[in-house]
Amino acid sequence: MCGLTGIYAPQVQAAELLLRLVNTLTATLVHRGPDADGNWADEGIALGHRRLSILDLTEAGAQPMHSACGRYVIAFNGEIYNHGVLRNELERAGAAPNWRGHSDTETLLAGVAHWGLDETLRRAGGMFALALWDRVERRLFLARDRMGEKPLYWGWAGASLVFGSELKALRQHPGFPREICRHALAQYLTFAYVPAPRSIHPGVYKLEPGCILEINGAPPPAPPATPLRPEQRHGTLSIRRYWSLNEMIEAGHRTLFTDETEAISALETTLRAAVQRQMLSDVPLGAFLSGGIDSSLIVALMQEQSDRAVQTFTVGFENPAFDESPHAAAVARHLGTDHSTLIVTESEARAVISHLPDLYDEPFGDSSQIPTHLVCRAARARVTVALSGDAGDEIFGGYNRYFWGPRIWNRLHWMPVKVRQAIGSAVASVPVPVWDKIGALAGGGVSRPGDKAHKLAEGLREVGTLDDLYRSLVSAWPGERLVLGLDGAPGNILDDPLPGALMDDPVGRMMAQDMRSYLPDDILCKVDRAAMGVSLETRVPFLDPEVLALSARLPAHMKIRDGQGKWALRQMLYRHVPRALIERPKTGFSIPVGDWLRGPLREWAENLLSPSALARDGLLDPAPIRQAWVEHLSGRRDWTHRLWIILMFMAWRERTA
Repeated sequence: MCGLTGIYAPQVQAAELLLRLVNTLTATLVHRGPDADGNWADEGIALGHRRLSILDLTEAGAQPMHSACGRYVIAFNGEIYNHGVLRNELERAGAAPNWRGHSDTETLLAGVAHWGLDETLRRAGGMFALALWDRVERRLFLARDRMGEKPLYWGWAGASLVFGSELKALRQHPGFPREICRHALAQYLTFAYVPAPRSIHPGVYKLEPGCILEINGAPPPAPPATPLRPEQRHGTLSIRRYWSLNEMIEAGHRTLFTDETEAISALETTLRAAVQRQMLSDVPLGAFLSGGIDSSLIVALMQEQSDRAVQTFTVGFENPAFDESPHAAAVARHLGTDHSTLIVTESEARAVISHLPDLYDEPFGDSSQIPTHLVCRAARARVTVALSGDAGDEIFGGYNRYFWGPRIWNRLHWMPVKVRQAIGSAVASVPVPVWDKIGALAGGGVSRPGDKAHKLAEGLREVGTLDDLYRSLVSAWPGERLVLGLDGAPGNILDDPLPGALMDDPVGRMMAQDMRSYLPDDILCKVDRAAMGVSLETRVPFLDPEVLALSARLPAHMKIRDGQGKWALRQMLYRHVPRALIERPKTGFSIPVGDWLRGPLREWAENLLSPSALARDGLLDPAPIRQAWVEHLSGRRDWTHRLWIILMFMAWRERTA
C-alpha cells in the first residue's frame, strides 16, 4: 500500500522544476508510505511515490519503477494478489524479463510490456491505482481497480494536469483550485459523500472504478463543462472501461445457479482461495473481527488456512449499548484466534473528531469513520496488513433496505399517490422513540426502527416507484434545495443505466446501485483513509474478481430469504461458527453521536452551525439546517445523520479555507 502523485505539464521543459514540485506533493502522503519515497521526472512529466513496504521489502521494489525494456515508468498503489500466476504466464510465453525482485509492481510492468495495459488489468486480481508513463509515445495513463478500493484523483491546476492518491497532495500545487463545486456539495449533502466522478473542487475528479484515463498530448487548457465519463473524450483526454460491473452482472445472470448445494460449495471454494491469496505478505498480517457474519467468515477461512493463530482486532466502547466486542471475543475464542480488544472511552472516541478533516481530505459524513479509525489504530500496533469483511452487505444482500423497503412498497404501491402521502404523514407523526418501542415488541431484528420508519415516511410522500424509494432511503438531505446558486440539478452515477437482467429484480437493482456508488465512495473510502492514516494496509476478499463473478450467479433467493439477508454467506459460516454466536440484529458500526451533540459536543456544533457560520460562504441555506439543529436539541427528532453531514463539511471547510 502506498501513495502516488504526479504532474503532467508538457509546457514545462525543465525536469528539475517538476521534480521539486512533485516532491512537495509527495511529502504530504507520508502516512500512506512511511517506509520510503521516490520521485522521477522528465520533460513535462513527474511522478512521485511514498512506499509502505508489503511485498519485496528490498530496493528492488522501490518506485517509481522502470520496466525492464525501459519504455514504461509507473507509480503504483495497491496489491496484485495473483501476480505470481501472472509471472508464470509471462515466463511460459517467453515474455518474462530477468526479474530483479519479487514485487507485484515489477510483474505489472512486465505484463504491460507484453499484453498492453488493458489486458494486463483484466488479468490482474487486486486493488490498485496507478500512473503509467509511456516514454516512447509520450502518453500518460491513469487507472483504478474494478471496485474502487484505492483512490485516484485527477484534474486541472492552472495549465497543468495533477493526479494523486489524496486531495491534500494536489492542493500543494500553486495552481490548484480552492473553490467549492456546488454540484458536488449538493451531492455530498444528499449522500454523505461526494460520488465519483466529482470531487469537492471544480475541475478535479475521481477516476471511476474499472476505468483508464489516457492523455495523449498536451491537456486542454480547461476542464470540460461536465465531468468526463467513460467512453467520452475531451481534447487529448479520454476515459474507457477495461472492466464493467454491468457486464459482470449480465454474464452472471446467463449462468445462474439452480442447485443450492452446488452454489454454496462453489462460493466457499472461491472465497477460501481469495482469502488465501490475500494472506500473502512479507510483513505481519491480521484481520478485523466484529463478530458479525462477514468478518467472522473471513477470519474463519483465514484461521482454517493458517498454521498459527490469526491476529484479530475489535474495538469496544464503555457504553454497553454500542459495544459489540463481547460478540467478537466469543467468535474469536471459538475459532482460536489471537484476539485483541481495544476498549475506548467516549472521550477518546470524541478526540478523533478533530482529525477527521485531515484524514478524509474532502467532506465525508459517515460517522462510523470514528470507530473504523480506532480499530485501524489498534490493529496497526501489531500488524501492517489487515483483512476485512467489507462489501459482504452490498454483494450478498445484507442491508435492511433490500427487504424492508420492497416489503412495504409491495403493500402500498397500488394506492393512489395522495393515499400514500397521507400514510407517510401518519407514520412521520409518530415519534421515533414510539416506533423504537413498537419495533422492540414486534421483534424482527431491525435496528433503529424509529429512524427507519421516519425515513420511509419521507419516501412515501415523494416517490413514484421502488427505484425512487431506494433513492429516498439512501439520501439524507435534499441537497439541491440546500445549496444556494446551484445551476440545475446535478446528475450522478446512480442515473447510469442498470443491467437489463435486473429489469424484474428491484432488490438486485438496489444492490447494483450500492456497488457502484455507496460501496466505493463511502465504505471503501472510509476504510482506506481510516487505515492509511495510521499506515495500515487493508484488504477486502469479498471484492476478489472471482468472488464477484460468482456472486452474480446467485439468484435473489440465495441472497435474501425469509426477510433475512446474506443467506448464502450464513450457510457457509454455520459450517465454522455456531449459529447462536452469530444471529443477532444488524447494528452497524455505531457510536452515540446524537447524544454527544446534545452534550459534550454541543458547543463545538453550535459554533459550526451558527447562522453566521452557515451563511459565511454563501453556499448553504441556513434556515433548514438551523431548524434541524433546534429540533435535535429539543429531542423531538433525531437528526444525527443530517447534522453530522453538515458538521463534517463545516469542519472541513474551516480547516481548508
